[in-house]
Order: sequence, then C-alpha cells, then structure tokens
Amino acid sequence: MGREYQIKCAVPKGADLTALLQKLPSPINRNPMCEIYNYSVEPNGFYFVDHLVDSRRASEALRIFIDAGLARGDSVEITEI
Repeated sequence: MGREYQIKCAVPKGADLTALLQKLPSPINRNPMCEIYNYSVEPNGFYFVDHLVDSRRASEALRIFIDAGLARGDSVEITEI
C-alpha cells in the first residue's frame, strides 16, 4: 500500500513529455528489489503512487510532475486518493 495522488494540470505533449519523463529518478530500489513509485499520464494530468519505500526519490519524482504542470499553467490541483 502507498499514497496515491491525482495531479490535475495541463499535460505536456510530444518532446516536452519525453523530456519530463527522462528527468525522473529510477522508480526501482535495488536492495531489496521493489518499486519506489509509479505513475501514469492521463488526459487531465498525472496519477502518482508513492509506495513509501524511498521518500527522497518519490518526493523528487512528485515534484517533477508538479513543476511540469505549473510550467504549463498557473496552478495544479493535487488530490490524495
């Protein structure tokens, strides 16, 4: 179990989306082998889940998604699901 978030914002397209995803830290913790976070790109923003494994990397990834939304609009709406 983890924390799930819906980040409502304008989604980058094409090369901007590719550049955004390349900025993300690795979502895998190697020791023990487990997933730190996961995400999906949705029409109205991003879905993000923090698996509570590595708070530093998960918060870095979450910040990247929030910054991307703010770069394309004046605000983002974040809801914990």
